[in-house]
Amino acid sequence: MTYTSLKAVRGALLAATAFLACLAPTPAQADPDSRGTSDTWLVLGVDQGETRTGTAPGRLLLCDPPQGHPRAIDACAELTAADGRIAGIPARDTYCPMVHAPVTAHAYGEWRGRPVEYTETFSNRCLMEARTGSVFVLDGPQPS
Repeated sequence: MTYTSLKAVRGALLAATAFLACLAPTPAQADPDSRGTSDTWLVLGVDQGETRTGTAPGRLLLCDPPQGHPRAIDACAELTAADGRIAGIPARDTYCPMVHAPVTAHAYGEWRGRPVEYTETFSNRCLMEARTGSVFVLDGPQPS
C-alpha cells in the first residue's frame, strides 16, 4: 500500500464515520406537546447555593396524567390545590436543622395555559421541601 492510498483510506473512513454520526439518533428534548399535553407542564430544577447556576438538569413535570417526576402524583395534587402557584403551597409543619446549606429552586412552564416562573433560595433542602411540598423532590429514579 502506498502513502497516497493510505491517505485515501483514512479520508474515506473519516467521511464514513461523519456520515454515520449524522444518522445516529439524538436524545429527545423535553417537549411538553410530545406527551399529549400543551398547557400544563413545568421544568423544575434545584441548584446548590444562593443563585441559580443552571447546572442542575431540569426535570419535566406533566400533570395530565402525572408523569416525569419521582413524586408526580403528589406534586400535581399540591399544585392543583394551589392553582399552579408554587408559592401558594401550604407550608408543612416540620422541624428542620439550623444548617446553612442553601439551595435555589427554580421552575418555568405553563399551568393551564398561564405562564409560570419561579425562583427562590432556601437556607437548606429541608426548608425548601417544607415550603414547596413534593414539587422539588427531584431525587429518585427517572420515571419511565
